[in-house]
Amino acid sequence: QVQLVESGGGLVQPEGSLILSCAASADVFSRYTMGWYRQAPGKQRELVASIPIYLPITYADSVKGRFTISRDNAKNTVYLQMNSLKPEDTAVYYCNARRSSTEYWGQGTQVTVSS
Repeated sequence: QVQLVESGGGLVQPEGSLILSCAASADVFSRYTMGWYRQAPGKQRELVASIPIYLPITYADSVKGRFTISRDNAKNTVYLQMNSLKPEDTAVYYCNARRSSTEYWGQGTQVTVSS
């Protein structure tokens, strides 16, 4: 069973920073596109950032210039560095691993941006 283990969510003030981490098994990490999605209350889940193995990184327009996705191949971990956070970034953030029609999800981690 594939597991994606997320960590790093929490409460932060506007303009603050957080970093999310997602650890995967080596087999998944080496062959899958890794990404972060988020879902705010009453809204659909949306892609935040995606980092394929060979293709360019993709960001949602709403986070470009503020968020950075990266992957550490030695640790089988993908990160989401979030800077200049806004209240509208408040959501549950999910780690995702995707390859063709197969995908796996983490359990989600809450990020709340509030003063």
